[in-house]
Amino acid sequence: MSSLAAVIFDFDGVILDSETPEFESHRRIYERCGATLTVEEWCHQIGIYTEGEEKRWFLRLCERVSQAPSHEEYDAERRRHFAELVPGEPRRGIRELLEALRDAGVPAGIASSGPARWVVPAAERIGITPLFRTIVTGDDVARGKPAPDVYLEAARRLGADPAKSVAIEDSGPGVASARAAGLKTVAIPHWLTERHELSAADLRVAHAGELTVARLATLLQP
Repeated sequence: MSSLAAVIFDFDGVILDSETPEFESHRRIYERCGATLTVEEWCHQIGIYTEGEEKRWFLRLCERVSQAPSHEEYDAERRRHFAELVPGEPRRGIRELLEALRDAGVPAGIASSGPARWVVPAAERIGITPLFRTIVTGDDVARGKPAPDVYLEAARRLGADPAKSVAIEDSGPGVASARAAGLKTVAIPHWLTERHELSAADLRVAHAGELTVARLATLLQP
């Protein structure tokens, strides 16, 4: 039997490449209005969900242009772009890793700072919900990442010792959250988070296809 107690996944950017369409949906509106939204200003907030963040980018646009759309128009346009761009499948290697964990009897969970109204239906849409024993979102805890709350709650629900569990993350705040909860961490950055400080992760890979149950278990060895 594997020495792994559990593997807990971040959602946005790890399971689903939702970070790219989220950035691009805002960027397109900025461009249409004659403004620029840079990767540099965007990437620092990845991994931290706060209520009203869509309005934050709208307000920032209003500061840069003389004629901005109303917030309702901005949000409707952003949603249209996002729906067009968001992938219909998990990121590379995720489904295969989840199936391998299932076959090995290692429970998997989701620990996301995002709201349940997004994470739960998005996981269902890409067909991976049955592969998880629990989904913890920002609605379930008092503090989002980089606080450890979501990982501690996911481990509690799985009946898993955090010290014998592994987290899979894509961002600096996510790695900090998992480490604070006592989990080993794997970083799988994408183009928007590759500049994050990820050196605290125990392992860094290009995609989940590089991971196996055995490789994850080695992270728990002294």
